[in-house]
Amino acid sequence: MENLINYIRSRATISQTDIDLIKKYSVSEEVPAQTILLEAGKVERYIYFLDTGIVKGYQNIDGKIVVQHLVAEQDFFTSLDSFMSETPSMDYYETVTAATLVKIAKPDFDLLQRETSFWAIFVKEVTNEHLNCKLERVKDFQILTAKERYQKFVNQYPTLALNVSIDNIASFLGMEPQSLSRIRKQIAF
Repeated sequence: MENLINYIRSRATISQTDIDLIKKYSVSEEVPAQTILLEAGKVERYIYFLDTGIVKGYQNIDGKIVVQHLVAEQDFFTSLDSFMSETPSMDYYETVTAATLVKIAKPDFDLLQRETSFWAIFVKEVTNEHLNCKLERVKDFQILTAKERYQKFVNQYPTLALNVSIDNIASFLGMEPQSLSRIRKQIAF
């Protein structure tokens, strides 16, 4: 829970009352590796802060797994459309490694919006950070080669590069695992 509080403090000014409310409406949970947190077709009921571990978000498109999110420690994740609109998700979220999650249920999320002055501003800032990452990722797909995308990924996310399977990394980077294997061999020499 302390990592969540520190994360919020790094982006917003919060009082002890705010901290007490966050602690009151947050639940910490230890989750084993390969645990499905959300299935497509279900409504996302939580926003998560990943305290420790790695999580992937993906869609199953015509039987092919397409990884769209690789979440490292100390970050938020959720199926945002589903969470905010309370409609069925198109996404799956699954732990890649054992993880410690701090989750906030939708009614408690809404309560924090009403009862604190910082929450709405904080959520907007985090959402904008994630949106900027997505826009940069789209730009990378347009202008970088597969090798350049992989090198950027390794530089930005060394922990993910070491702990996520080649299949998941390749899917996230928009290539086949065989292509990523060739790229990795080229870089190694």
